[in-house]
Amino acid sequence: VATIAWFEADSVCGSHSIAIPLVLVLPYICRFFQCIRQYKDAKEKTCLFNALKYSTAVPVVFLSALKYHVFPESWVSFYRPMWLFSSVVNSLYSFYWDVKQDWDLSVFSEIFKFKAPAICSNLLYGRQWVYYWAICSNLILRCTWTYKISAHLRHNYLTVFTITALEIFRRFQWIFFRIENEWNKMAMKQGLQVSMSELPTEEAKLLGSTNHNA
Repeated sequence: VATIAWFEADSVCGSHSIAIPLVLVLPYICRFFQCIRQYKDAKEKTCLFNALKYSTAVPVVFLSALKYHVFPESWVSFYRPMWLFSSVVNSLYSFYWDVKQDWDLSVFSEIFKFKAPAICSNLLYGRQWVYYWAICSNLILRCTWTYKISAHLRHNYLTVFTITALEIFRRFQWIFFRIENEWNKMAMKQGLQVSMSELPTEEAKLLGSTNHNA
């Protein structure tokens, strides 16, 4: 095993360099500790699950980087299946988080006819196909992002650039549905406040009963 390859520049997109996995994993580590700090301040369990989401990217990065530093037989029989498994977990967990937490699954209750839709189930963007597109494209682009964070797949600058551009598009798309989710929450809160203000107070009930008796 040529362990010296960790410290050598690679002729193909730096796949063998130790800097590649370290740089790739750094944003996920930072977000992981941000979520932990947020949990410490807010005591919300959702922050821990969000931290778990970011932690699932770590094995994807480092298992991929091991391809050039283990025997081929070990890579094919053990490390590659582990990398594939961790990639699937990371992609599906991230997809679930986008739809359930960031976009709020109740937004799609009118499409999928959930038995118990939440109160904030408004479709602000009108046509249902928009939401089908958002869900399907988000799933596909979450899976393709594995290519970007896997060092052993970074063999072509054009492909890496294309995957990065697609990720920018996914995040741009994500913003609109995230805003819709927050808008629905605000509308729900305002609606509850209005309905509560319309309820008669105990004093009004007593005055009404007094006038009725008089």
